[in-house]
Amino acid sequence: MLFLILAVSGCTASHSTLNPASSSAGKVANLSWLLFGIAAMTFTVVTLILAYVIFRNRNDRLHTISEDVNSPETPEQAAENEKRALRVVMVAGGLVPAVVLAMLMALAIVIEQGSAIASASSDTLTIQVIGHQWWWEVHYPDQGINSANEIHIPAGEPVIFRLTSDDVIHSFWIPQLGGKLDLIPGQTNTIQLQADEPGIYRGQCAEFCGLQHANMAFFVIASERDDFETWVNTQEQPAQEPEISSIEAGRQVFMGSACVYCHRIEGTNATGVIGPDLTHLASRATIGAGVLPNTRGNLAAWITNAQAIKPGNRMPPMQLDPDQLQTLLDYLETLQ
Repeated sequence: MLFLILAVSGCTASHSTLNPASSSAGKVANLSWLLFGIAAMTFTVVTLILAYVIFRNRNDRLHTISEDVNSPETPEQAAENEKRALRVVMVAGGLVPAVVLAMLMALAIVIEQGSAIASASSDTLTIQVIGHQWWWEVHYPDQGINSANEIHIPAGEPVIFRLTSDDVIHSFWIPQLGGKLDLIPGQTNTIQLQADEPGIYRGQCAEFCGLQHANMAFFVIASERDDFETWVNTQEQPAQEPEISSIEAGRQVFMGSACVYCHRIEGTNATGVIGPDLTHLASRATIGAGVLPNTRGNLAAWITNAQAIKPGNRMPPMQLDPDQLQTLLDYLETLQ
């Protein structure tokens, strides 16, 4: 049953190191299975030896004791037996583990080098990711795109991620695409990853960073190059100008509230940098760093009282009457 449980746990379709979607992640998965195999073999051998020592025939032990009493060891035999036992301990308990661990360490270093950027060319897509408590700020410096909690990349191409933090140490980890790397305040770390096939891959902060650490997720959307270029062209555009009066009323609600002090919408006077860029909010699948699907009802609940959904985040409750809330939602839904 134990081994069946372990096998089933590796069959999950997403957010699993054992379900790799890139060559580098595949190497990590293979290393994980190798480590598991060696550990299981070691456990089995030690358990069998222990069982033999405990459960071997008692009569044989009594017979051995009897022989020892009738013909005790000479000092020379005792010394030789002690040397033999010491050799066994040194080889089985020291030399063999040292060799095996050294080989595994070398293999792990080789796999880690697979995330280096030595093979990157000058036109390789570069994405800057800044960790916050508890969300992800995403910039495409060459394209002038700003986003949050979602990262779009072309499938089958290497992508360089430049990582830093705005507050505490976070860790950038996409289990299906490769290894993880820390985001450290005042320092930029670099990792190269690639999604071999189109798909949606869940990422997670892997370094405890406070109250909502567990609710600090993000999604990587890998698509074909043409679809990725279409997304880029859309994201490069500023927010649409309201075409009807109700949408304009919603924009005025946004501009007249505290939203503008924390959020930015390209093409408007909202230039806040404390919270996520909302220029294309409606195009994102989730809100609150993966806490809720991005639906009208969830967005209303988040605006009204985000603290009830994700306690400790920096989004304060917004005091809006029902009509203001509905017109604001109408406007936000146009930010595609």
